[in-house]
Amino acid sequence: MTATTARGTREGPPTGGAPPRRWRAWARTSAGAAILAAVVWWFPGGTFADAFSAVGAGPVLTALGIGAATTVLCAARWREVALGVGLRLPFRRAVADYYLSVFLNAVLPAGVLGDVNRAVGHGRYSGDLGRGVRAVVLERMVGQAVLAATGAALLIALPAALLGPGLWAVGAASGAVAAAALAAAFGLRAGRARETRWWRALRTAAADVRSGVFARWPRVVLLSAAALAGHVALFAVAARLAGVTAPVPQLVPLVVLALLAMSLPVNVGGWGPREAVTALAFGAADLGAATGVTVSVLYGLLSLVAALPGAAVLVSRSPLRLRARGRAGAARAARREGGDAGGGRLRASARAGADGLPPRTGGDGGPPGVGARPLPDGDGDGRGRERRSEQGPRPRGAGAAS
Repeated sequence: MTATTARGTREGPPTGGAPPRRWRAWARTSAGAAILAAVVWWFPGGTFADAFSAVGAGPVLTALGIGAATTVLCAARWREVALGVGLRLPFRRAVADYYLSVFLNAVLPAGVLGDVNRAVGHGRYSGDLGRGVRAVVLERMVGQAVLAATGAALLIALPAALLGPGLWAVGAASGAVAAAALAAAFGLRAGRARETRWWRALRTAAADVRSGVFARWPRVVLLSAAALAGHVALFAVAARLAGVTAPVPQLVPLVVLALLAMSLPVNVGGWGPREAVTALAFGAADLGAATGVTVSVLYGLLSLVAALPGAAVLVSRSPLRLRARGRAGAARAARREGGDAGGGRLRASARAGADGLPPRTGGDGGPPGVGARPLPDGDGDGRGRERRSEQGPRPRGAGAAS
């Protein structure tokens, strides 16, 4: 396929096959599914059955409470970044959008489609799609940077056998953040000499980083650390449900490793690498690899329960509900307009009575405009005016009361 321009003819993109980005997304999802299938094949079925049987009413309520606190903290972090880059974001909308994002990430492959929906929705709501997307990307990068820094700091608390999976998980997350930062820095330095389009985009992104993250870093980092504590608490609940009796300080490094693995873009709704790394970490800590898988599955189930309020947000924003809400609003507006019109007619009738005139109605007693109003000083054929002319002119200064 060719495309003709003012400078000549150039070759266009191939028409066959899916776009490269779509192929990469499918490759990442397929890799996550393969890792999850390998874990399921390697461990016995009782490992997963124990996780499902351990979920009851108490853990469900606990997951909903911890999930609510964590979601509110993450929404507050997103709002801080959005306000820093100059976008408006009401707090209630931030919480609802974040709940919907968490739910979509949990039920859809790749684990990032909820964030994409949140970024596009906020960009359209605020009137600046590009800046809305950058605000979500920055918010997610801050969370990952705090998680990677915490994992690197906790490596000293891990047993020697954990250095393999620990360094792999921490290195992968830290490498992703460092690669993005280095690419941005190199692009700014290399493109400064020429006003290229991508250099202007990087310069805009750098300005958003300064105003949205660095200018508000104490609040952003504090909210990220508090949200991370919520995730760790939910993982500790899953460990206790699985029968793990190890103290919490020993569990925290293992939990951070699992969260780092879950943040990698090679998963199916968060599943896959998390189970593999948790099995390795628990096995290296002499807590049992099968126990680690059970804990990871329990954490996945509790995370899904914690994200269920996002399903209510999704239903409330469905096209059918929005259409019904629009019809109800139109009906209320029509009733208000009808009430205003009726009140206007009543006020006109009251003014007419105050002036000594009969109410303005139609000839048959109907509403105004249907018939003609009777003349106040005659029968409508001009005889009233003739009687006034026979009586002569009225004295000057005489009022209506005389």
